[in-house]
Amino acid sequence: MPRSRPRRSPNIIICGTPGTGKTSLAEKVSELSGLSHINLSKYAVDNQLVDGWDNVLNCAVLDEDKVLDNLKEKFADGGCILDYHGCDFFPEEQMDLVVVLRTETSALYDRLKARGYPERKISNNMECEIFQTILDEARESYDEAIVMELTSNAEAEQRENARTLHSWIQDWIKTHSK
Repeated sequence: MPRSRPRRSPNIIICGTPGTGKTSLAEKVSELSGLSHINLSKYAVDNQLVDGWDNVLNCAVLDEDKVLDNLKEKFADGGCILDYHGCDFFPEEQMDLVVVLRTETSALYDRLKARGYPERKISNNMECEIFQTILDEARESYDEAIVMELTSNAEAEQRENARTLHSWIQDWIKTHSK
């Protein structure tokens, strides 16, 4: 579907297994770029865009249709950095970059344990990372040219990832402002 109006800023989704650093990275990139950061899990709960609660994973279940309807104008305007564990329900024409964060399993386990996640949730998320479920989902849902895989094991990588994304945003704006 063609865009109804050109955007001045890109829309980016930062996704990955819980604990890979999505929110931290999105906040850093938002600070550097001035784009709006939307923590989708929190946003959906705050705006009643959920379809219930998953007692096994201890998290809200998003109503994807309500989320898309609610964010339609924001996406049309551009300048959104979303962070969420998945990405496949966002239409490709609304996303300019899909960033998938990956973390070594030993570091990821420690992060999830520190959050107090139950063993079943830790196991589920560890399997997701080992089998690169989110990366495969991104590659199957979007043109490979807009999928970027970044490693997020340490704070230094987080800072470098933020600089990389900020540079990408500046390049996108220059290219699309002509």
